[in-house]
Amino acid sequence: MNNLIQAVVNNSDEKSALQKLVEGLQATGNRYFLRNEILQAFSEYCQQAQKPAYFYHASSLGQLLHYTHEVILEESYIWLLLRPWVGSQQIWRLTPDLADLEEMEPKDLLEASDRYVNRSQPNLLEIDFGPFYASSPSISDPRNIGQGLTFLNHYLCHQMQEDPAYWLEGLFQVLHQHQYDGIPLLISDRIHSGDQLARHVREALKFVSQRPADEPYEKFHTEMQGLGFEPGWGGTAAHTREMLEILERLIDTPEPAILEAFVARIPAIFRIAIVSVHGWVGQESVLGRPETMSQVVYVLEQARSLDQQLCENIKLAGLDFLGIKPHILILTRLIPNCEGTQCDLPVEKVGDTENTWIVRVPFQEFNPKVTQNWISKYEIWPYLETFAQDAEVALLKHFGGSPNLIIGNYSDGNLVAFLLARRLQVMQCSIAHSLEKPKHLFSNLYWQDLEAQYHFSAQFAADLINMNAADFIVTSSYQEIVGTPDTMGQYESYKCFSMPQLYHVLDGIDLFSPKFNRVPPGVDERVFFPCNQMEKRDTKCRSEVENLLFVREAPYILGQLDDLKKRPILAVASVNGIKNLAGLTEFFGQNQALRDRCNLILVTNKLHSTEAINPAEAREIEKLHALINHYQLQGNLRWIGIRLLSPQLGETYRAIGDRRGIFVHFARFEAFGRVILEAMVSGLPTFATQFGGALEVIEDGTHSFLINPTDYEGTGQKLLSFLDQCDANPEYWQEISNHAIQRVHDEYTWQLHSRQLLSVAKIYSFWNYVHRDTRESLLNYLEALYFLIYKPRVEAILEQHMRR
Repeated sequence: MNNLIQAVVNNSDEKSALQKLVEGLQATGNRYFLRNEILQAFSEYCQQAQKPAYFYHASSLGQLLHYTHEVILEESYIWLLLRPWVGSQQIWRLTPDLADLEEMEPKDLLEASDRYVNRSQPNLLEIDFGPFYASSPSISDPRNIGQGLTFLNHYLCHQMQEDPAYWLEGLFQVLHQHQYDGIPLLISDRIHSGDQLARHVREALKFVSQRPADEPYEKFHTEMQGLGFEPGWGGTAAHTREMLEILERLIDTPEPAILEAFVARIPAIFRIAIVSVHGWVGQESVLGRPETMSQVVYVLEQARSLDQQLCENIKLAGLDFLGIKPHILILTRLIPNCEGTQCDLPVEKVGDTENTWIVRVPFQEFNPKVTQNWISKYEIWPYLETFAQDAEVALLKHFGGSPNLIIGNYSDGNLVAFLLARRLQVMQCSIAHSLEKPKHLFSNLYWQDLEAQYHFSAQFAADLINMNAADFIVTSSYQEIVGTPDTMGQYESYKCFSMPQLYHVLDGIDLFSPKFNRVPPGVDERVFFPCNQMEKRDTKCRSEVENLLFVREAPYILGQLDDLKKRPILAVASVNGIKNLAGLTEFFGQNQALRDRCNLILVTNKLHSTEAINPAEAREIEKLHALINHYQLQGNLRWIGIRLLSPQLGETYRAIGDRRGIFVHFARFEAFGRVILEAMVSGLPTFATQFGGALEVIEDGTHSFLINPTDYEGTGQKLLSFLDQCDANPEYWQEISNHAIQRVHDEYTWQLHSRQLLSVAKIYSFWNYVHRDTRESLLNYLEALYFLIYKPRVEAILEQHMRR
């Protein structure tokens, strides 16, 4: 970046252009600018100055500004936050005359940002996690961020080759510690070292090779014990031989694929606790509040898939003859005033599983007026520590021991997972789904103004603790971690930021750490499948949904379609500013060509502002009604404002498919977008926002399409072009539909998710064993932050709640 900046200031034309650009920014009266504002101002300058097209894109100044994500203007300095590539940031300070320029430290920019909001304070607490990652291996290529499993497999194999004796001994120690409720697994005390393990593997291989391939393990269990091997190598002689052959190859010639195959088959995980605290967690008619519904669906489907995968793993390992079964608990809060749902039941079996249960633990009654009821995710913080203490008792009781893995969900669930994992000394997986900080612009700088409503001071501190405490982090997409060349990722937004007058984060997370793993979810294909699979469709449900979408009149339905022959456009989302249904309605209302050919069908959970749970939701509902009236869409738009059960939602997609319709997801940002997968696997050609995870799910134009929800003209052209091709070629809709279905089957299934998640957990168990000393110092640092920053903030919230 130094060379690029020097090229700008040493070129009189470009230097003058930069000075005039800064003058133009100053003239706006603002002093803090983000990337889009910077590029828009530069584009306007180029037009006014009649610069050639290359000047905007290819000049040194043009390149510099495309790398610039933030600008702060002070009287004495110009501050630039540059992002040369994903996951990397540089800070430069220039004088207004551009005579002096200097690369600065993060703390300097944070102090400038504090001055911008007039909340500068000297000697502020500085949080820096950098030293804790300095001695750990790090991914070097930004393109490989999120591939922690692959990286660690390569790294560990390289270490084995460099020092085979040391790593063979480490492998022996890891295998030797495996047990289930006191039952030894894999190897016994008859084997005392790595060298001895290698010799005994060869002897065991010779023995099992002489057994019939399908002979059950229990038939030669005693002979294997005599060689120092306990159950867990396979259910049959053939499976046992395969496992031992993989281990022998790993010892002789360690290669990443061999290590991954071996670790994947180790029986190491039997009990999993999945934490989803605030989510109104239940089945079918509950499925969370609007702010947590997607998370609850994710958790239930993940639990079902893990239950099935663990059963398969136990059988493959030959442990079923010992009576070993998996056990999964979804840990959530019990809500006494549960509004007629089952959320006041302490224990509930999860349907379609053998060994998975919802365990609900009540909050302690600091103030029953609060704790007896559902509590928003922004208000829940004061109750998590005592909840974790009570939850520990419940988990130990139901499991009959400690879990092998704790999976946290969202900021609050991850904090509980941290507290539980720390006390129980078990592995912690963090899944954020969607972090609040990047969703609320400048939420860190103006946290004091937002504190009464959002309590971001507690949440952002919890996020820092969670993401650094986790043994590994699972994300649905690469962009969750480091975004794109044009946008910062959700985790990246925690890399360096200020909470004025509270603390400065100099290095909040190592984005190149192998702890990040992209493990996308799947969809429930029992519910979501294409419309042409008639044998799987329920006739009664199909008729009810068809009537709901196109015919019925009810208080929760707005609009009556004048022409049912028009191709339907479906949108399924909750009503909030991020999901942007108002933007979709405005876009549709303005595009007469689209209105002439299509009907718009909105499926939400509410229709009237009186149903809203907060003022922001009420405003969005009112905005939708105003737009419908303004564009007179009542005969061209139908709004279904009632929560649909899963079978009804699946049939909704298929009903649109019956009419060769399309699905549109118009969100301003979508971290991943499960509804996108649901629509695609149901066979609907899908047009989804390019901002967020859809950029990875969708290969634009191949099986679905990316759209910019802020570009009405471009989006309209894309939709109309698709309709034209469908009219010209009757098979085109089906071709796109088939490609969309195949895309989900190839990359986004719960079976793939569960297998990869368990493989990741097992490799990190091995990794933590050989790096446990470094990790303990990090956890001690996190505990200090918990008591110094987090706990005082939540105690202040609790005081407010006690006065209600």
